[in-house]
Amino acid sequence: MKRNSTIIHYHPSVAKALKTKKPILALESTIISHGVPYPNNVKMALRLQEIALDHGAVPATIAIIKGKLHIGLTPREIEYLAKTKGVLKVSRPDFATCMALDLDGATTVAGTMIAADMANIKVFATGGIGGVHRGAEDSFDISADLTELSQTPVVVVSAGAKAILDLPKTIEYLETQGVPIIGYNTEEFPAFYSRSSGIRLYHKVTSAAQIAKIYKTHLKLGFNSGILVANPIPAKYEIPSSEIGKIINIAVKESKKHLVAKKDLTPFLLSKILELTKGRSLASNLKLVENNVMIGAQIAVQIAKEKV
Repeated sequence: MKRNSTIIHYHPSVAKALKTKKPILALESTIISHGVPYPNNVKMALRLQEIALDHGAVPATIAIIKGKLHIGLTPREIEYLAKTKGVLKVSRPDFATCMALDLDGATTVAGTMIAADMANIKVFATGGIGGVHRGAEDSFDISADLTELSQTPVVVVSAGAKAILDLPKTIEYLETQGVPIIGYNTEEFPAFYSRSSGIRLYHKVTSAAQIAKIYKTHLKLGFNSGILVANPIPAKYEIPSSEIGKIINIAVKESKKHLVAKKDLTPFLLSKILELTKGRSLASNLKLVENNVMIGAQIAVQIAKEKV
């Protein structure tokens, strides 16, 4: 992807890391503006940056602030993003409008992948990717995250896809698009809050070094897709699928009752699940993101060693 430095602002630590070819880990900002309430969103964002640094990677939280694409945020910028109302959720169709009109935007999984690729950052850690929504055979509601994974060569570390989705259809879509899905110490596709989904994976690795070698080979072969690293939530923080499944079904019924759809659907469902689990889902969400950032940083370190 072509890079235009005049519309990108690099945090000094990210700029230095790019120049010296040090490990960098991209982090999204939607979780700050739309995922976690203030002030916990600020604490979480700063904590994720600390985890990346502790494991050898320079954190690059990505967002658009007043029309400028930021690769890496200062604590003050994180605070601004966390408190500002009306921040757009930015995916591929939204970049130009958000930037041209000097608006604020928090990048989704797809948006963060795009910006990371623009900045030549190889690895991105998130919570869970979007996917094929339940009932997509009628609504055609499929996340742009899946399309982005098929065309943007970034390693994405996630705890699978959000459990509110149709996971079998999400896997089928990714396989059709030729996206490698690599289980990290697992032979099953994780289901966000739960370690198990019952969906078997073809490929499993046990180290960050293996992921780095796979990624290097992937690029050498000329493939342009991303690689999805499926990293399960730590066992002590999971909500078993038998338990969370019933709660999700209640939330889905509520969304249909209130005719919630499109971009409003995921926030509605997550909010309802948070209410029904009495906050437990948010605690699990934060722990799985932290775990993904730790593994993502380790992968970034190994990719830097491979000189990809």
